[in-house]
Amino acid sequence: MSQSPVVTRFAPSPTGALHIGGARTALFNWLFARRHGGQFLLRIEDTDKARSTPQNTQAILDGLTWLGLDWDGEPTSQAANSERHAQVAHEMLAMGAAYKCFATQDEIEAFRENAREEKTSTLYLSPWRDVADGDHPDLPYVVRLRAPRKGATTLHDEVQGDVTWQNDQLDDMILLRSDGTPVYMLAVVVDDHDMGVTHVIRGDDHLANAFRQNLIYKAMGWTKPVLAHIPLIFGPDGKKMSKRHGATGAADYQAMGYPAAGMRNYLTRLGWSHGDDEFFSDAQARAWFDLDAIGKSPARFDFKKLDNICGQHIAAADDAALRHELVKFLAATDAAPLTDAQRDGLSRAMYCLKERAKTFPELIEKAYFVLASRPLVPDEKASNLLDDVSRGILSELTPQLQNASWNRKTLEGAVTATAEGHGFKLGKLAGPLRAALAGRSVSPSVFDMMLVLGRDETIARLNDATG
Repeated sequence: MSQSPVVTRFAPSPTGALHIGGARTALFNWLFARRHGGQFLLRIEDTDKARSTPQNTQAILDGLTWLGLDWDGEPTSQAANSERHAQVAHEMLAMGAAYKCFATQDEIEAFRENAREEKTSTLYLSPWRDVADGDHPDLPYVVRLRAPRKGATTLHDEVQGDVTWQNDQLDDMILLRSDGTPVYMLAVVVDDHDMGVTHVIRGDDHLANAFRQNLIYKAMGWTKPVLAHIPLIFGPDGKKMSKRHGATGAADYQAMGYPAAGMRNYLTRLGWSHGDDEFFSDAQARAWFDLDAIGKSPARFDFKKLDNICGQHIAAADDAALRHELVKFLAATDAAPLTDAQRDGLSRAMYCLKERAKTFPELIEKAYFVLASRPLVPDEKASNLLDDVSRGILSELTPQLQNASWNRKTLEGAVTATAEGHGFKLGKLAGPLRAALAGRSVSPSVFDMMLVLGRDETIARLNDATG
């Protein structure tokens, strides 16, 4: 482990929204930096000018903000640093670690076509690799890195262990295009070095890139960062997570109403473990997280587990914090904002809404009784519960509640006595009572609703339902 302060980075390309795999990569970098008291930096890799948009960049920032992953300092732009990237390529050219290649695209394609016919490697071997500067033509050229042709390179990875690559499988990759612009592979290394990144934690689809990037570190005499290539996220069917599995972007999960704390917990557990712990707090995750507990195998996204974890986080959340996040969820989904009365009612009801709600839409559905205004319009199931017999029994109950002490024990006694007076148990009266108070067949317990609504509102709703 490096003795210098830990610096990690998340470096997304703004060619689309924040993918759930990218969100987990950002989370792992954030957790590792926070665990070690280091810095978590954000770099927008916007070198693809055709596909990189300000809207996509903002979507990534919004996704990270929703997840609660705060970065240190201002986000940096890779494209803004292109002169520095080109400068490094020219330094490598001057020291002989790179060379000018004047081959045309037609010549390169002819080489590869010939290689395919002869069933040899299609890695391009430039004839300009060892041509002296004095023999160079006055033509456009690219700058290529001078890769070793023999032997093997072994890199240590904190997740994958020691990984060996045969050097004859490394091409003389292009560093600068013929128009003088740097390629992504060079820019990544220069930026990581200049930003002081000590640990590169990224998807294992970048593992092959590490060997090519290693050559730049070696040529420049720079200290290489610690590598940790994490397995990708697969869908339930064992194939790479994609749109066919459902939601793939962080914004999708926000819109579906998953709480951020639950999402952090689930994504942390996706490919990393701490014993048998499934449910844990942010503080525990920051205290426990380290690279040696990341598995080598791809993690499978399981919506049932996500629901379960998120349900536990909603149940354990502070009432005020939960209401605040619920208000933000409504705003993010363009729903009507809550009135002051609804906010007040929600605060009073939160204790009986949190249990068994896995998402905010489920919690809002349970909260309908306190968010709706009289007269309630019962849904079909609730209407079916309010038949003539049930209405008659509720009419008998109403005057008993007028002067009853408004506490759970007394209310349970009054309802139970009314039910038993008609020869059936409490449960049979609970359905019609729920329909009258909530207009829905699913809600918190009838006694919780009565306590939250208070005497006047409860009796008014019973009168509405039986009148």
